[in-house]
Amino acid sequence: MKHKSAFSSFIPPPSSLFQMRRPERVADLLREEISQIVGYELEDPRLTPVTVTDVRLSENLKTARVYVTVAGNEEEYKSALAALRHATPYVRKQVGLSLNLHRTPEIQFVRDRVG
Repeated sequence: MKHKSAFSSFIPPPSSLFQMRRPERVADLLREEISQIVGYELEDPRLTPVTVTDVRLSENLKTARVYVTVAGNEEEYKSALAALRHATPYVRKQVGLSLNLHRTPEIQFVRDRVG
């Protein structure tokens, strides 16, 4: 009988970070960073009721769709989305500086239609 090496059958313990594909890992990082920027760095009062709920990244990592909810009526939503779109270049620059990605994705803010 041949002796089997203990290392040949070693399987690393599962970790949620290792199990996720790269676009999903980067999307999670983007969601956290963009939430911080929108919540604490942008001083536009129209952004007070905005919450970043999700980020979906294209497979090639070039485009990020950032889903947001806005507490308020339709007019407040439109105003907040206009403010986000105006702030997009700043948000993208800050994300690039903070996350040190090879290429910072283009950011598109979209309404999260929950409920």
